[in-house]
Amino acid sequence: MLALPVIPAHVALWFLPFVLPICYAIMLTDLRGMRIPNWAVDLTAVIFIVVGPFLMSWTDYGWQLLHLPVGIGLGFLFYSGGLVGAGDAKFAGAAAPLVAFGDLRLIMLIFAANLLAGFATHRIAKHTPLRKLAPEWQSWNVGKKFPMGLCLGGTLAIYLILGATLGPTG
Repeated sequence: MLALPVIPAHVALWFLPFVLPICYAIMLTDLRGMRIPNWAVDLTAVIFIVVGPFLMSWTDYGWQLLHLPVGIGLGFLFYSGGLVGAGDAKFAGAAAPLVAFGDLRLIMLIFAANLLAGFATHRIAKHTPLRKLAPEWQSWNVGKKFPMGLCLGGTLAIYLILGATLGPTG
């Protein structure tokens, strides 16, 4: 059975209004142009840095802030290995502090499900008349490449929504 989120509900709830529009922008810009804008990556990190101290203890804040360089470093390794794009790596690193360490298993499960669903949906839409709804999207015409921002943004949004609704209170 899947455990409930560790992130406190009030923390996730406070991050949601700041982060949801960025997740949407990342998903849309990656579908449209196969790139994740630096402003969205930077703003994601800044939101944690500015809002985080008001929501959690200094100890928890410090540990979660450590997720930022670790996430960027891991993203760089994946990018260097050709496994992900640069924007994907940067956004995953910038989003890492927003994820409680105790929720690592949960976020991986959400990402895996989101990746399967996003890939299948994108490929189905690409080869059906649904493609006509957004014919200008570059993601339709990049061969085997996939707009991972669709799944990364969706994963962060789903995680924070789950945390806000199912996370511990008090």
